[in-house]
Amino acid sequence: MFYRFCCKLTKKLKSITLSRKKIIFYTCGDQKKQANAAYLIGSYAVMHLHMTPEEAYSLLVSRNSTYLPFRDASFGTCMYNLNILDCLRAVHKALQFGWLDFSNFDVEEYEHYERAENGDFNWIIPGKFLAFSGPHPKSKIENGYPLHAPEAYFPYFRKHNITTIIRLNKKMYDARRFTDSGFEHHDLFFVDGSAPNDNIVRKFLNICENAEGATAVHCKAGLGRTGTLIGCYMMKHYRLTAAEAIAWIRICRPGSVIGPQQNFIEDKQSSLWAEGDLFREKMRSERENGKMAVTRILSGVDDITINGSNKNRTPKKEELELVQQPRQCPCSLAIIIFYIFIYVDLTLSAVDTSHMNPFHSHLLSIRDKDG
Repeated sequence: MFYRFCCKLTKKLKSITLSRKKIIFYTCGDQKKQANAAYLIGSYAVMHLHMTPEEAYSLLVSRNSTYLPFRDASFGTCMYNLNILDCLRAVHKALQFGWLDFSNFDVEEYEHYERAENGDFNWIIPGKFLAFSGPHPKSKIENGYPLHAPEAYFPYFRKHNITTIIRLNKKMYDARRFTDSGFEHHDLFFVDGSAPNDNIVRKFLNICENAEGATAVHCKAGLGRTGTLIGCYMMKHYRLTAAEAIAWIRICRPGSVIGPQQNFIEDKQSSLWAEGDLFREKMRSERENGKMAVTRILSGVDDITINGSNKNRTPKKEELELVQQPRQCPCSLAIIIFYIFIYVDLTLSAVDTSHMNPFHSHLLSIRDKDG
């Protein structure tokens, strides 16, 4: 949804025939759609106008507007809220670290592989982490739902240098089907809907830090447990806040991180930041002393595409300071786009609270109005 919105808006802003018109972006009175609208236009400002998340958000709330927060996909009482600013900050961090680049994003492939019949998987950090639904003993259709055997994933995994598989749910298939085919496979089971203990978190981080290539992580649905542990890695090695990590994971894979898992990630933020700081300091010290240990943490992630070209190249193995100087994002249309913030109905609020997925939010309209 966000990709298509950006393409449509940019096309209108560049149109010669619309150059003398003001573009008004609006939605209806539904508070969920209002929140989606605010997320979309705010993220556009962050991505294309190089505004800070705070600058974009301040425009959205400049008329004392309020927006519904985003929640998890569970049916129980909401235990944790994300707001629009959290989402804008997540987009900003994704741009800084090179996870988000629409200049070569293949939306058709993204939508193809996220469907259950085509594998049900999404890149969270391109070239590093792929989240997917757990494989089954054999490929079949069960009660109208497609299930996939491990072998169904082999061609894609090999093509994209996915070398390591981590299973977090109970054993539904024989791990040797992966290992006999040249993949590393690890089991780190913990109960569905729960949070992992410190030992599991430590093992997960160690496996991912030493993986030869990219890592594919799954639980039963590839949402709750999977997103929780990937979020821990993001906090340690990229210093994302808990809210930023949850927001980005859900933007990439809707429905991720559920119930108490949200609070767990928040509780782990400070300790994982500290671990990451020590990790990077150790690497600096070893480098300065000429004793750099071999590490397989991946760097140089290019973009969020998952197609088969070199767009999603495998990064080099190298010692890495993951908290590094952010890459600068080009800014364009900074003047003309400001009309949108002037004329947008700022009583609008934001996203589908069931999945907190701005990419798949309700369709919104952009209409041309005479200036």
